[in-house]
Amino acid sequence: MSSSIKIIKTDKAAPAGGHYVQATVYQGQIYISGQLPVTAEGKHTFHETFEIQARQAMKNLLAILEAAGGNPANLLKVTVYLVGVENWPAFNLIYAEMLGETKPARAVVPVPELHHGYLIEIDAVAAAISE
Repeated sequence: MSSSIKIIKTDKAAPAGGHYVQATVYQGQIYISGQLPVTAEGKHTFHETFEIQARQAMKNLLAILEAAGGNPANLLKVTVYLVGVENWPAFNLIYAEMLGETKPARAVVPVPELHHGYLIEIDAVAAAISE
């Protein structure tokens, strides 16, 4: 196994908007940066409903996972930051729909606010198929 860090970048997910990368792969693990509900073209969706934002953030996460050579079954741990604990049930339905039978370890963290006024951010760690 290589000891170098591999950078993952895909145009199928929101581009990195700061001093970070979409994901890194190191020693058999994929580390996916926090994904806000920004489209792959860089369009902000903070004015959209929670459900649309949640789907976009999940879409970004899954596109980056795929670019790293993985799929939902490779997810080990997902952390979800939600503005408004009342959004938890809606998120859980979308999450289950988009991941199907895959049930990685997960934490849902209610927060008072997120950057740009978004309602959700998601990051994850996954097992790498190959480096």
